[in-house]
Amino acid sequence: MVAMTKRLKTFQIVFTDPSKTFYCGGDKVCGRIEVEVNEVTRVSAVKVRGLGCAKVEYAKGKQRCRQEAEYLRYEQVLQLDDQPTDSDGSVVLRPGNKYDYTFGFELPQQGQLVSSYKGKFGYVQYYVKALMERPHQPTLECKKPFEVEEPLDVNTPDLLSPTGGMKEKKVTCMFIPDGQVSLNAKIDRRGFCEGEDICINAKFENTCSRIVVPKAAIIAKHIYQANGRTKVFRQKLSSVRGNHIISGMCDAWQGKTIRVPKIKPSILGCNIIRVEYALMIYIHIPGSEKLILELPLVIGTAGLGSRSNSVSSQEGSVSNASQSWVSLRMPSEPPSYSDITSDCRLDQPLTPLLDDFDGDESPIFMTAPSFNFPPPPVYTEVEEEFSGSARMLPVC
Repeated sequence: MVAMTKRLKTFQIVFTDPSKTFYCGGDKVCGRIEVEVNEVTRVSAVKVRGLGCAKVEYAKGKQRCRQEAEYLRYEQVLQLDDQPTDSDGSVVLRPGNKYDYTFGFELPQQGQLVSSYKGKFGYVQYYVKALMERPHQPTLECKKPFEVEEPLDVNTPDLLSPTGGMKEKKVTCMFIPDGQVSLNAKIDRRGFCEGEDICINAKFENTCSRIVVPKAAIIAKHIYQANGRTKVFRQKLSSVRGNHIISGMCDAWQGKTIRVPKIKPSILGCNIIRVEYALMIYIHIPGSEKLILELPLVIGTAGLGSRSNSVSSQEGSVSNASQSWVSLRMPSEPPSYSDITSDCRLDQPLTPLLDDFDGDESPIFMTAPSFNFPPPPVYTEVEEEFSGSARMLPVC
């Protein structure tokens, strides 16, 4: 943002490395302030400031809640090289010339800053501000923001340890007991980075009369604190779901994956703004509240590389399975269904067995349309003698 007058042609801040996307604690912020004038202008002083603060603001009824926290404040008076100054320290800028005021300052060390953030009820912002003071005239200013990202390592023993939990819920229908549902879930660690896969091992049991659906989602919790009050904003980032579980049955997830989307790292060091993440594993129960288990996550900036290892292991298992099938000599294929000319169209359209809603409007009961498939074509099976020790596998 630049405040301009008719006397000024150019008044802007340019960083030395414009391609740098973010800074870390301990880095040096360098650049220059470019000034060009349309007519002779006397300048008393040019100052540069480095500022950074967190701010929260939201309404609580008729009250406005506001809170600020400062993380960076730096100020320096800049001088022009090879430019004569008057006795009071002022300089005269003339049209046709381009003046560069260079600056540079070092950010506080790691652990003393908070990553840049912009949310619904608050922000963390860093910027460089330039001020031009002129005799008997208002001060001109311009500013340019820059991003700060504090490193957050997820390779600590605490974040590498597994975590899990168990939840159960009794279901009622018109105040009459209707069985219960339960879940038991576990993940191998709590620290992840964007793009990595979270492997979920879970078991779900359903003894109620309804059809339930297990699901999982990555949740972001934005926590704002101001005037002694706390406001929490929850956001669903990505989700997966499992198969329907009918009454009296159970289901298990063995390494079911959900990928961490492109998100900002966790913010844990700010007094008024926190960004926390959690893996929410839950069971959708029609006509009742969900059974929810939340496992805390920490999204960092230093990855483990576990995603490539898991992908390679999956590819290895697939290749081994394919080789075992190649080693078997399968019998000849049966005749094709295309030989049958009967009309197999349904008398009524298909409808889903269970609506995939997270609200309370999903049906408890379901109705499936009835129709008959045509019989398979007749073919003869010929027994053949194979050389070697090949054997047929049972079909599960």
